[in-house]
Amino acid sequence: QVRLVESGGGLVQAGGSLRLSCAASGRTFSNYAVGWFRQPPGKEREFVAAIDGNGGSTYYGDSVKGRFTISRDNAKNTVYLQMNNLKPEDTAVYYCAADLNPVYDTDSYYAYWGQGTQATVLS
Repeated sequence: QVRLVESGGGLVQAGGSLRLSCAASGRTFSNYAVGWFRQPPGKEREFVAAIDGNGGSTYYGDSVKGRFTISRDNAKNTVYLQMNNLKPEDTAVYYCAADLNPVYDTDSYYAYWGQGTQATVLS
C-alpha cells in the first residue's frame, strides 16, 4: 500500500523550470518503481519519465528527453521531476504513479496514483 502526493506545480514562463515532488507513504518505498505521467488540456494521458526502485535505471518520453530529469531519494520517500526549458506544450496536470513491477511507460500497469499537480507554461 502506497499513498502518493504530488507538489511543485505552478505557473512559469516558456524557457523556465519547475521541480515536481512525489512524496510517498510506506516503509517499502524502495521496492517500488515510480513513473510520471501528464495530461494536457483536451488530450490523453501520456508517459513522461520513470525510475526503478533503487534509482539505477531511468526512462523518458521522447518529448522530454534532454529537458527533464527524474530522480529519487528513498531516505525521504520522495521522487522528483526536474523540468527545464519548459514549453507551452508541457502544460498539463502531472501525476506520479508507483508499482512493484510496472511496464514503465504504460499507465495501466501502475497500481498507485497521486492526485496530480498543475503545471502551466506561458508563451
